[in-house]
Amino acid sequence: MRKLICLCLLLTPAGCSHSDRTPLVIYSPHGKDMLEDFEKKFETANPNVDVVWLDMGSQDAYDRIRTEKANPQADVWWGAPSTIFMRAAKEGLLAPYRPSWAEHVAPESRGVNDTWYGTFITPEVIAFNSRLLTNDTAPKDWEELLDPKWKGRIVLRYPLASGTLRIIFSAMIASAVTKYGSEEKGFQWLRRLDSNTKSYTSDPTQMYLKLAREEATISIWNMPDIVLQSKINNYPFGYNFPASGTVVLTDGIALVEGAKHLEVAKKFYEFVTNEENLLFQANNYYRIPARIDIQKEKLPAWITSTTYTSMPVDWDLVSHHESEWMKKWDEEIKGRGGNNE
Repeated sequence: MRKLICLCLLLTPAGCSHSDRTPLVIYSPHGKDMLEDFEKKFETANPNVDVVWLDMGSQDAYDRIRTEKANPQADVWWGAPSTIFMRAAKEGLLAPYRPSWAEHVAPESRGVNDTWYGTFITPEVIAFNSRLLTNDTAPKDWEELLDPKWKGRIVLRYPLASGTLRIIFSAMIASAVTKYGSEEKGFQWLRRLDSNTKSYTSDPTQMYLKLAREEATISIWNMPDIVLQSKINNYPFGYNFPASGTVVLTDGIALVEGAKHLEVAKKFYEFVTNEENLLFQANNYYRIPARIDIQKEKLPAWITSTTYTSMPVDWDLVSHHESEWMKKWDEEIKGRGGNNE
C-alpha cells in the first residue's frame, strides 16, 4: 500500500489524498522493513508529517533524481555509495546541508560543500548457502570465485541497477589500474566471473531467493543485508570476508536539490542519523555507523568483534569512470562467457 501511495504521490505533486499532513518523499535502497520502521518512528514524533517512501536500488534512485531534476519529486535520498553521491553532487542534484554531527565522521565520509554525509560503513562479502558450503569450503577471496568448479553456481544482482555491485565491480577495475597501470586486468577478472555466473537478478529479493532455494550457491553482496536475511527470514546464509581485502563502502544520505519540503527533510535527516537511531539500526538492521563519536560500549558485539581487511580503493577514480566501466561491462562482457539467464 505504501508503495502505491508513493507512486501516486510522485505522479501528482499534490499527492493522492487531501490530508493536511506534509508529505515527505524518501528514495532509499534500505528495504521495506527498515523504511516502514522509520516511517512509523518519524510520524510518531512528527504527527503533522506523512512519510512516503520508494524502495529502489541506489543507482535507480540516482537515475530517477537526475531525470526529475527540473521538477524534483523526492525530498531525501537515504542510501547510496559515496561514489554515486559524488557524481550526483557534481551534477547539482544535491542540496548542501551540514548536520549537527558533521565533525564526527571521517573526512572521506562527507561530500564537498556538505552535499552528502556518510551514515554507514558497509563491508562487502562473499556470501554462500550454508546448507551447501561452510566457511572453509566456500571461496575465501575474490580470485577463488573464478575457479571453474563454481561455474553456473554464482548468482548476482544486476550491476547496472545496483550501487553495491557497480562499486564492487568498479573497485576491481580501479585496483587493477593502481597495481598494473591498466584497466585490462580488472576487466579480465569480470569476464571470468561472468563465465561462472548463472544469472543476474533484477532485485535483491530474487537474488536472496535463488541463493536460499539452492538455485545458486554463491553470491557477493554487503554483509549487513546477508546477516539480516539470515535473521529475519531464516535463510541459510553464511559469508566470508575476502582475505586479500574487502571493498568497504561508505553509505550516505543527502537532501535533493529543489526539494519541496526542505525543512521537514532536514528534520528527517537529523532524526535517522542521531545516535539513538543509529544504534537502533545497528542492533536491528546490522548497519555499522559511520559516526566515530559513538562510544564503543554502546555498539552491539557483532560490530566490535568484526574484523576484516579493507581493500585500498581510489574512490575519485571510481566516481569518475564508473559509468563508462559499467557500460563496457554491459556491452562487452555480460553473458558472453557463462550460462547467464
